[in-house]
Amino acid sequence: MSQEIMFSFIIVVGLYIGVKISKGVFNKLSKVKQVSQKRVYYIEKVFEVLFMSVSIILLLFVWSVDIKSVALFASSFFAIIGVALFAQWSILSNITASVIIFFNFPAKIGDTIRIVDGDNGVEGEIHEISLFQMELIDSNGNMIFYPNNLILQKPVMKVQQKR
Repeated sequence: MSQEIMFSFIIVVGLYIGVKISKGVFNKLSKVKQVSQKRVYYIEKVFEVLFMSVSIILLLFVWSVDIKSVALFASSFFAIIGVALFAQWSILSNITASVIIFFNFPAKIGDTIRIVDGDNGVEGEIHEISLFQMELIDSNGNMIFYPNNLILQKPVMKVQQKR
């Protein structure tokens, strides 16, 4: 068996094992932090894309693909994507913020929070945390959709429930 096939097999098996281990870690973490399976699914998909990208890069090196050709293709591709996403940069920042919120946000679904934004502050119970926004229900029963990237930019207070 050639070295390229052996290393390719190792990379594919490593990808499979890495995805399975990360899913297990995310599921355990979700039980500890009491987050919904929907949020775990989003985070799993983000990391699957990351693992897949690293695996493809490793396979390109193993099979000695001409790096200059790949670099030319990749730079052209990313230039087009960059121009397309420049106007929509908030999409990427919301996805990144969603990952940060998953790992390091002190409130969970069911908690009441106040987002301090001068006279435009928002207070409500967290109903859902999705890939792009946090859904809050205010005291009047109105649904408020607040972008994840803004959650990280504003002070957030966890409101203690009156007993």
